[in-house]
Amino acid sequence: MYLKRPAGGLAFCLFYLASCFTNKYVLSVLKFTYPTLFQGWQTLVGGLLLHVSWKLGWVEINLCSSVLFLLVAAVCLPLCDAQFDPNGYLWALIHLICVGAYKVFQKLWKPSSLSDLDQQYINYVFSVVLLASASHPAGDLFSALDFPFLYFYRFHSSCCASGLLGFFLMLHTVKLKSSTTSGQYAAWSFLAKVITASLSPLFFVMTANVLTISCLVISGVGEALLVYAERTGT
Repeated sequence: MYLKRPAGGLAFCLFYLASCFTNKYVLSVLKFTYPTLFQGWQTLVGGLLLHVSWKLGWVEINLCSSVLFLLVAAVCLPLCDAQFDPNGYLWALIHLICVGAYKVFQKLWKPSSLSDLDQQYINYVFSVVLLASASHPAGDLFSALDFPFLYFYRFHSSCCASGLLGFFLMLHTVKLKSSTTSGQYAAWSFLAKVITASLSPLFFVMTANVLTISCLVISGVGEALLVYAERTGT
């Protein structure tokens, strides 16, 4: 069976679903649209929990030591999105640029002495510093004081859940990557995204049209082809 390690894979899917839904609730339902603060909080919680886990000996960190379909979908989706928000796509573009730059840096540097947890720990530290530094120039730091749900338990509990779920998702991602092949991990990741996308309309109000759905389907086909390529080694 291609999807081996069902317990680890299903746990990964569960945390992926829960993390995405929690983030979507904070961002789209409560409308806490201050990404530097929200993402900064997530990375701070993840970094602190990872540091504590390291100190307690629960994890080991050694700090010394296709695509065409996705491209077409990414270009067409903003043009067909009935809920188009330029700020959301701007941050998505910034995220893609940062991820791409990091992947290029990984390829050039080839940090073979650093494990996945080592790299994640470093990512947390740099992310917290960068996001904290950007929160004031972006206007999020003081604008958040006017957030209508700032003192509501729903907001506080959702933010706490977001930080914890993001941390557990990261741990299960690292565990799944280390216990399966790259193709198997890609398959579990694709399954988690399909489950999340399928259940989202049942919990959140969404406005979509035929073109939007077509772009999402094309994106799914592109990722499925990438999974197949990972499996066959082509």
